[in-house]
Amino acid sequence: MKKVNYIWKTFSNLTRDELYEMIHLRQKVFIVEQDCPYLDADFSDQDAFHLLGYDGGGLISYLRAFPPGLKYEGASLGRIVVDDSKRGEQLGQSLTKEGISYLNKHYPGVEIVISAQHRLESFYTELGFTSRGSVYLEDDIDHIQMFLLKT
Repeated sequence: MKKVNYIWKTFSNLTRDELYEMIHLRQKVFIVEQDCPYLDADFSDQDAFHLLGYDGGGLISYLRAFPPGLKYEGASLGRIVVDDSKRGEQLGQSLTKEGISYLNKHYPGVEIVISAQHRLESFYTELGFTSRGSVYLEDDIDHIQMFLLKT
């Protein structure tokens, strides 16, 4: 598996270039590639911890993490994304595991919740998440809430 340099940042510690790279990657995948016009800049970034994944060529993966009580009762992960040119290298698993580890370290004993695209349910199940509730439509894409038990 490719070695990724992961960097955690709060919103206020992101440089302008990091913020631009982060937004560019999210828009490239979630809006353009998935043909899903939605408002990505949702004013939640200011409350999130941002995980930026770099290789020698720039930002290749990203997610944001939230403390308990902001998005859900538990802690949460979102905007989990890998650049399309780097897929198939297990970077999504590595990125998500890094996010899980961070939240478990900072908020032990708290469940981690995600709003997963339904088509990726088995991906998250392999990482230990369990589905909860019914499939729902979010931004015209089927999603399902999933959680990781408290550690």
